[in-house]
Amino acid sequence: MAASGVWARVYADANTHKPRDYWDYEAHPIEWGNQDNYQIVRKLGRGKYSEVFEAMNVGAGEKCVIKILKPVKKKKIKREIKILENLRGGPNIIALLDVVKDPWSRTPALIFEYVDNTDFKTLYQKLTDYDIRYYLYELLRALDYSHSMGIMHRDVKPHNVMIDHSHRKLRLIDWGLAEFYHPGQGYNVRVSSRYFKGPELLADYQEYDYSLDMWSFGCMLASMIFRKEPFFHGHDNYDQLVRIAKVLGTEELHDYVERYKIDLDPRYSDILGRHSRKRWEKFVHSENQHLVSREALDLLDKLLRYDHRERLSAREAMEHPYFYPVLKEAAMNAAGPTNVTPSSLPSGASPFPIAGGPETQQVREGLQDIREEATGGAQNGSQ
Repeated sequence: MAASGVWARVYADANTHKPRDYWDYEAHPIEWGNQDNYQIVRKLGRGKYSEVFEAMNVGAGEKCVIKILKPVKKKKIKREIKILENLRGGPNIIALLDVVKDPWSRTPALIFEYVDNTDFKTLYQKLTDYDIRYYLYELLRALDYSHSMGIMHRDVKPHNVMIDHSHRKLRLIDWGLAEFYHPGQGYNVRVSSRYFKGPELLADYQEYDYSLDMWSFGCMLASMIFRKEPFFHGHDNYDQLVRIAKVLGTEELHDYVERYKIDLDPRYSDILGRHSRKRWEKFVHSENQHLVSREALDLLDKLLRYDHRERLSAREAMEHPYFYPVLKEAAMNAAGPTNVTPSSLPSGASPFPIAGGPETQQVREGLQDIREEATGGAQNGSQ
């Protein structure tokens, strides 16, 4: 049971100010393209709801990706299409190029931009400390944009983050479980993938919001800096909450469910046990210590919180000192001999964060130091 009247801490009214046809996906008319424009090259993979292929746009001679949806309710298909259309052009959001009907199954097929992705199980082992900060910042840009547009992704995980490492390009994909956020509305808790499910889902709390994505993001951060994939490795949904409680503490879990008037499933009384909160330093060892910093642990601590309202928003996370090196690199480019242009930044990078979070003043001061250091260095070099 949910505590009534609990709204998202940020972007709560994002859809309130939009016209009805923005979020009323059931009434959305689909404009069908011509499936003869595309030729399948090879199968890339399959998921619960779709099969994915590399393809060619024969007219343009360009690679693309075709996602052929398995038979599901038309309502779900319309929701995914409407959300992708609403988010089209947003930072690091996979671009929906066309929608066609598969000639054999008569089910819709979504045409996307092609990303030369490296499987995360291979790539993550090679990433440097800076690489991790860079790509996580790029992911936050996609999440903040989505949230600001009133949309929860609800399935953030490495499998849904495509990275073309040679071009330092990141795209957030698979919006099939995404949903529009409306204050006070109850949502299906059977979303997200087990290892990335927030405590609210595991405790059957339906009035969740964008902060669900921030838990999943925190799980990705933990797995990347600690080289432990997945970070919370439950055997089933019940064991998943137990794994979380062994790190964040059982007393803290009971405080959370009491605060939101959540009735935990009775079977938890047999399996939860009693566990004290662990220090994040406990997960540092010789194989991952080069990826762990004080700022990384501080950011992680502010994301992996039982209470969804205590988690940093995507925008607040972007303003955390953990990302200063990424911002500094962009600022150094900006202080170079030529003015910064989109092409002179790393792909999709934003020179400076937008104000709005609780640490904004701290960020401003930090960036001012960075700018002065960069500019001063450039001036000294020219004297």
